[in-house]
Amino acid sequence: MKTEFDFTPLYRSSIGFDRVFNLLNNSQRLQAADAWPPYNILRKGENDYAISLAVAGFSMDDLDVTQERNVLVVKGGAVQKADGEYLHRGIGAQSFERRFELADHVHVEGASLANGLLTVTLRREIPEQARPRRIEIGNGLGEAAPLQIEADKQAA
Repeated sequence: MKTEFDFTPLYRSSIGFDRVFNLLNNSQRLQAADAWPPYNILRKGENDYAISLAVAGFSMDDLDVTQERNVLVVKGGAVQKADGEYLHRGIGAQSFERRFELADHVHVEGASLANGLLTVTLRREIPEQARPRRIEIGNGLGEAAPLQIEADKQAA
């Protein structure tokens, strides 16, 4: 039995979270066929992440990692080289495309391939203008606002 959550009540009290609700709805619709290659997502620190994909049999030339806005796309297409006839083929070598939705201000720092694992390192860097800031509250009695510019007074 598959249960879908209804996020409609959250729309009443939140502004600008449409993208988040769409991501949650889309994640509920993922199919089991999207399970290859297997991967891990690791949080290495408050703003540092790593995604490791098991890509045994793929070389660096067979893999492509790109970031398109807030989506990380990892593609793989191995060239099949048969030195004989396979009696059993248990190592997956089919082409794949895996997409990861990234939060705002998350970018790819780099990627490496070692021991059959493709590791993509990510970092979240929030720009200064997007960080929380304190807003001064005036009393409404005509006191000078913090952003008001006063002209020079000249004596007659």
